[in-house]
Amino acid sequence: MPLTPELLRALPKAVLHDHLDGGLRPQTVLDLCREQGLQPPGGSGASAEDVARWFAGSADSGSLELYLETFSRTLELMQTAPALRRIAREFVEDMVADGVVYAETRWAPMQHLAGGLALVEAVDAVQAGLEEGMASARAAGRPILVGQLLCFLRHLAPMPELVDVAAARREQGVWGVDLAGPELGFPAAPFREQFDRAREAGLRVTVHAGEADGLTSIRDALDCGAERLGHGVRLVEDLSADGRPGPIAARVREDGICLEVCPSSNLQTGAADSMAAHPAGALLRAGIPLSISSDNRLMSRTRTSRELARLAEAFDWTLEDVGRTVLAGIDAGFGPEAERRALREDVIVPAFAAAERRQAEQV
Repeated sequence: MPLTPELLRALPKAVLHDHLDGGLRPQTVLDLCREQGLQPPGGSGASAEDVARWFAGSADSGSLELYLETFSRTLELMQTAPALRRIAREFVEDMVADGVVYAETRWAPMQHLAGGLALVEAVDAVQAGLEEGMASARAAGRPILVGQLLCFLRHLAPMPELVDVAAARREQGVWGVDLAGPELGFPAAPFREQFDRAREAGLRVTVHAGEADGLTSIRDALDCGAERLGHGVRLVEDLSADGRPGPIAARVREDGICLEVCPSSNLQTGAADSMAAHPAGALLRAGIPLSISSDNRLMSRTRTSRELARLAEAFDWTLEDVGRTVLAGIDAGFGPEAERRALREDVIVPAFAAAERRQAEQV
């Protein structure tokens, strides 16, 4: 049984790395521009397809810094509670449509206060949308568990209030904190105190590292207590020609630090030159835990099943290889352990086992 896009879309998946402000539907961009009196990307007569092309083309720069500039167009639309609630609800709907059963959406609430929202009001609006989406999916018999990660931004000063809000909402769907934004020249170390506070409050910590900067940035993130690495693909620089890990890669492997790998955006930001040369193949062979995600579905015109399909084609991955990445994702998730375990054992493992049986029957 070939690993077709249809098969990969139908299989249950875990998404660890998907930005709320990078996953708006093109039609939602048009609708919110109209409601807020803003010119849509692509011009006043733009269609949803025009908007989709504009974002993907603008993001396809080969530079993380230029890639990040496209977010100014989505952020300006996400300054009210109704807009945040809608986008969060649609996030869940789009995950369900792609066969995802576990997802974390990350965003930086401090970027959504220009319209007068308080930090906690913005977080609560997103959670309300996520809850609506999950309730609708479950009513339709589609199990899914979704939560939030709140992002610090490397180029801004640490914001202690972010941990306070996250800690207060830990039992209501805020599972952890992240460090995002321009990586090169902005180390993680200044945020270490906030990460320590987050862990003391029972929150989990992930850090974008190893995308626009290399091993020094990865080591910095690990030293700050990162439990996962956002992207992390430049860890491949610590593998020998025959795949043996150096000290940093060995640390990642031995500590079970999962890499949140997003292939299409890595090509757009210059972290990889081509899909055939993407580090995911070598990293998986070296035993590094990998989870595959979509990062920014609007900017990359993608979804997680497409990301898996691209890697499977590039590296001749088997169903077992794909299953390894999905299980790595659910195991490294920051959501409630009992619920993750139930999804793993009752949904993911049986679905992959059934697919493997069908595949064996066709041989």
